[in-house]
Amino acid sequence: MTLRVDWRVSVGLVGTILKWLWVPLSMPLAVALYDGTPLLPFLIPMAGTAAVGAGLERLPETRELRAREAFLMVALTWLSIALVGTVPFLLAGNGVLAAPVNALFESMSGITTTGATVIVDFGAHSRAIHLWRSTLQWLGGLGILVLATALLSQLSVGGAQLMETETQTQDFNKLTPRISETAAVLWKLYVGLTGLMIVVLVGLRLVGLAPEMTVFDAVAHAFTAVSTSGFSPRGDSIAAFSPAVQWAVIPFMALGATSFMLLYFVLQGDFSRLRQSDEFRFYLTVLGVFTVGIAAVLLTSASPVFTAEETLRHSLFQVVSIVTTTGYASVDFDLWSPAAKHLLFVGMFIGGMAGSTTCSIKALRWLVVLKAFRRDLFVATTPSAIRPVRLSGRAVDEETVRDIYAYTLVSLVFFILGTVFVVVDASRVQVAVTEFEAMSAVAATFFNVGPAFGIAGPLASYEPFPTSTKLVMVFLMWMGRIEIIPVLVLLTPSFWRS
Repeated sequence: MTLRVDWRVSVGLVGTILKWLWVPLSMPLAVALYDGTPLLPFLIPMAGTAAVGAGLERLPETRELRAREAFLMVALTWLSIALVGTVPFLLAGNGVLAAPVNALFESMSGITTTGATVIVDFGAHSRAIHLWRSTLQWLGGLGILVLATALLSQLSVGGAQLMETETQTQDFNKLTPRISETAAVLWKLYVGLTGLMIVVLVGLRLVGLAPEMTVFDAVAHAFTAVSTSGFSPRGDSIAAFSPAVQWAVIPFMALGATSFMLLYFVLQGDFSRLRQSDEFRFYLTVLGVFTVGIAAVLLTSASPVFTAEETLRHSLFQVVSIVTTTGYASVDFDLWSPAAKHLLFVGMFIGGMAGSTTCSIKALRWLVVLKAFRRDLFVATTPSAIRPVRLSGRAVDEETVRDIYAYTLVSLVFFILGTVFVVVDASRVQVAVTEFEAMSAVAATFFNVGPAFGIAGPLASYEPFPTSTKLVMVFLMWMGRIEIIPVLVLLTPSFWRS
């Protein structure tokens, strides 16, 4: 059989990315050196990835990245980083992360910005390990995509192709004439937002509003809030901090799930983009409607009893956290009424804006689905009418509408299949998992949200799930983060042969 995919090109470019992984690994290494904790968990993967990456980089005879090679590279990039990410956990050998499947689960959850954790005893792990968890999520949020795009542009290959593949768009409108400049713009925005959040959190500590917030906590949470990821070095997540911290985190989660293209234009003084963006208005509307709904439910519930400020804060925080797929918790929302929990469950399927660090189906797709459905109802009563679907005043071509319908349907099908597997597998090993807990756990992993309900609640852990279930969830996190299509394409025989 003759392969029609030049896998050497894909693997070689993945090697280029792996070669530079020593840079993010140096951050937890510095913390380990400062704290006097073991250095080998970081030194060994630093040396290993540099050597393996340099070797893989020599494989291709050409640097031509076509569509097939781009699909393969995107899938292999996330998978390879997840595998490398397990090494520090295994070499540290502490707690549940000493088990290979648990280490892989935690690493994949990190790089896919899911935020689901198997850790039970947070105190058993060093600050360096916790920083590595946060660093993985920061890389997965936008860092790897931007890094890869910048590297590809320097290698004179199709950097724009990779961007199109990851975002699943056929037409990437570059902000600047060169894709390398675009990558630099996105990188600056990402680093700038992260740095600003660190300053804000440290500032709250200095003025006495967040005495429990250390500089390390500020860095770790800035890494995982802007990347809409959700890992925290605290077992109680953001509930471990003061109300001032919780209020401060909300806008950074929301900004992380806002289109970075839109943020760029706003920073350039072009505020008309906000008014013209149907997607941005829809995104804000979703956050507002869900917040009001949950606040109303909490006010009418017998327990827990919150003050007016607490009701507003926890409602807004949890809605923004879940819809943006960040996954932080300001309170144990698993104790809320079924109505409130089901509203949060629905929020898992939405996601933030396209072109942001968020995951899930994304607001843009739901907006197109709603507009197309409304158009179809109109055409059903007026067959002779021609009414295109419009976004921000521009018509959306019908092929894109069909693709979005198909993507949404495939996402829901995988969600259903995953739920069935979790229920059956839990029953096989006699682990008590209800149908709602299974549904929420699959939605939280497949749509990269993080916390679920019940056995995998916001202050609980995924560790009790069977090993086979955790491996399936690893696959779901990987597939969900790269938006399904690259994985399905790789599983198609025609991709390799035709």
